[in-house]
Amino acid sequence: MAERIVIENCSIATVDADDTEYASGHVVIAGHRIEAVGAGRAPEGLENVIRRIDATGHLVTPGLVNTHHHYYQWITRGLATDHNLFNWLVALYPTWARIDEPMVRAAAQGSLAMMARGGVTTAMDHHYVYPKGSGDLSGAIVGVAREMGVRFTLARGSMDRSEKDGGLPPDFAVETLEGALAATEETVQQHHDASFDAMTQVAVAPCSPFSVSTELLKQGAELARRLGVRLHTHGSETVEEEQFCKELFGMGPTDYFESAGWLGEDVWMAHCVHMNDSDIDAFARTKTGVAHCPSSNARLAAGAARVPDMLAAGVPVGLGVDGTASNESGELHTELRNALLINRLGAHREAALNARQALRLGTYGGAQVLGRSAEIGSLEPGKLADLVLWNLDTLAHASIADPVAALVLGAAAPVTASFVNGRQIVEHNRLLTADEDAIARSTRQEAQRLARIAGQS
Repeated sequence: MAERIVIENCSIATVDADDTEYASGHVVIAGHRIEAVGAGRAPEGLENVIRRIDATGHLVTPGLVNTHHHYYQWITRGLATDHNLFNWLVALYPTWARIDEPMVRAAAQGSLAMMARGGVTTAMDHHYVYPKGSGDLSGAIVGVAREMGVRFTLARGSMDRSEKDGGLPPDFAVETLEGALAATEETVQQHHDASFDAMTQVAVAPCSPFSVSTELLKQGAELARRLGVRLHTHGSETVEEEQFCKELFGMGPTDYFESAGWLGEDVWMAHCVHMNDSDIDAFARTKTGVAHCPSSNARLAAGAARVPDMLAAGVPVGLGVDGTASNESGELHTELRNALLINRLGAHREAALNARQALRLGTYGGAQVLGRSAEIGSLEPGKLADLVLWNLDTLAHASIADPVAALVLGAAAPVTASFVNGRQIVEHNRLLTADEDAIARSTRQEAQRLARIAGQS
């Protein structure tokens, strides 16, 4: 019989299809699944209860789902802070192309630790920089996620269009077409788990239109569908990207992606800032997902994505931190607030997004774009036990009448407990699965080592 954990006396936002909420309710975890969610105290007579949590003053939500990130950037934060995307990439590619396995491992630890202690239970990493002789970078990232106990998707990225081919990365920073495809297939075979309760999955993820060839996009899509995994890339991030696509391919990014087989319900793209009505219709028609990264989009002056229009059209939308070289905080819960605020600056004004829609983007919406909405993203019996207890009984939150508004609009709420697959990984804002102080030291050391190597080149 599965061991049970009972959480009681808490506000609950289930984020189910009806947005069911309980002012005072309970959640029962049995093994790694949610067994019950409801109003009032848990039923009497439950057997094999190993722990009861009095969650008075807390809001319980599904765990946050991060749909776009670049972990290696943790060790290049605070650089090129006043650049647009293209200039920022040109400034940082030469440094990024000198990363190695110890650097990537430390950066993954820093990135995952910051997210996990802030309520992320499912994370992803779009890693696309694989310098020759740098070691097993994919294995290092997957290993860190496993050690930290976070549910994880590795988007195995690639680049084969360098400066000599009209792309942005330096020539020494890219792979060959054949090498990228072979390494991606090997990564899927080594690490992808297709089961319902999988802790590790892999997606095929060529980087962007300005860093990969059309052939890599096409063959990457064919590879992903042959292997039964999802596809991820950057799309429509800036006006410069749109101009690049029109000059090189004679069409905008969405039409270009569709011509390469890159629209579909097994695809999600990061950013999607510069989308016209036709683009949004194409994403809705094909159920292509979007990873909305409001802080990074603002940091790089890319613009504001039309999230209310996407949602109205039926486009699946989740939230992303993006790499911490363009979002130094590295936290997803801040994106709930920023998504709401930035979208209210657009044409829809106060009707753009509300607090519950923002929470849905960060939970169920993220599960949708990762293809895991049957397993995670809402608190419902039978789903995996990925959930967070947010402490709202604090100076910062106690007088806010609505707990969901307190979480989304208030100061960052402390995480009293975070569970992944029924296992607690955070307690009172500290990781239980890793030494945060040791990670801080190693990331600082690896950042300094990278800066020395890049400066000598």
